Amino acid sequence: MCSDNHQHDKLVLCPQCDMLVVVPDLEQGKKAVCPRCNTLLTAKWKEPRNQPTGYAVSALIMLFLASLFPFISMSVAGIVSEIKLTEIPKVMFSENYSSMAVFFLIFVQLIPAFCMVAIILLCQNVKIVRRLKIELARILFKMKSWCMAEIFLAGVLVSFVKLMAYGEISLGLSFLPYCLFCLFQIRAFQCLDRHWFWDEIEPAPKFCHMLQAGKPGLVQGVRLCQCCTAILPAQQSVCPRCYTKGHPRRRHSLQYTMALLITSVILYIPANVLPIMVTQALGSHLNSTILEGVVLLWGSGSYPVAMVIFIASIMVPLLKMLAISWLCWDAKSQSSHNSEKMHSIYEMVEFVGRWSMIDIFVIAVLSALVRIGQLMSVYPATGAILFALVVILTMFASMTFDPRLTWDKANSKFALHKNKEL
Repeated sequence: MCSDNHQHDKLVLCPQCDMLVVVPDLEQGKKAVCPRCNTLLTAKWKEPRNQPTGYAVSALIMLFLASLFPFISMSVAGIVSEIKLTEIPKVMFSENYSSMAVFFLIFVQLIPAFCMVAIILLCQNVKIVRRLKIELARILFKMKSWCMAEIFLAGVLVSFVKLMAYGEISLGLSFLPYCLFCLFQIRAFQCLDRHWFWDEIEPAPKFCHMLQAGKPGLVQGVRLCQCCTAILPAQQSVCPRCYTKGHPRRRHSLQYTMALLITSVILYIPANVLPIMVTQALGSHLNSTILEGVVLLWGSGSYPVAMVIFIASIMVPLLKMLAISWLCWDAKSQSSHNSEKMHSIYEMVEFVGRWSMIDIFVIAVLSALVRIGQLMSVYPATGAILFALVVILTMFASMTFDPRLTWDKANSKFALHKNKEL
């Protein structure tokens, strides 16, 4: 006979290490983390419905205001050039740089705006079809990692250093609203607890046997729904709450990860060899690669900015590819590496990966703003597209990798030890 769901309300299955954890009653503003891998499990906010909504509404208002007025302007030899946020993709489309325009539209404007709208609709329990509500929630949490508004803002700040070498830079009226938009959308995600969120849509499904905290879910014959965090029998392939298909471990995780990784390695070489930007000044053309841009910044005395570009655009992608390779090898082999150490590497890969897009957004700003005819113009080059693809592919590679594989050998030792005790 199935046990009542309320008996297991405080049981949470860690999505990173598969440990079943009992979450105590939390005070307002407190968070619960996994005792084994320190992954955030759940949090209790004072106003779990209104706080995310308030920040999301504020973010959308700031984004609207940021779209109305000039963003930044530049003056060269008395000629003034200014742009609005909405004009950046328009300029790139008009100059036949559609790929760069699409990257900007999707990652900087469409996805962040969609996520804020979805948070408002779902947190305020707007009356929509249940299946549509579930699909919105599924897409919301999948798109969270692809919101790159704050990375674009960092790219704008870096581009100021380069722009100051060309002329006088001024901030537009929309710059401050856009900064506030970035802060509000980050805060909206922080105040959104996935467990509470899905319980508001529908209570977690019941399961038919008792579970023991402190033991891995796979050892006990249960798995986690990676979408809605429900605890399900391991053999159940479809979650009855969110209809997401799943398995105890992501199927062919290592194969997909390695395929994406190899492709990104292949593209990484031409992305660094080919020019990413072309500067046209007084009839002459200057091609620059990523490394040449770093050398130029270093030579001009902009040491902090040069270091930021070097770390984000050269070191991070390379180290990320090496780290993912190591994670795949460790998960496949019978090595005895410390699981905590490998998990820390995985978390670092997840955190820093998307920040490599900063150089792409720098080029987007320069290409849209520096349009002063024969006097000076900046254009993106083939290397920029290839580099953006490298960043996107490595992000997909880290997403397809199942971090629980790094803990499975420890889980096997745990099960073997328990069997010997019995």
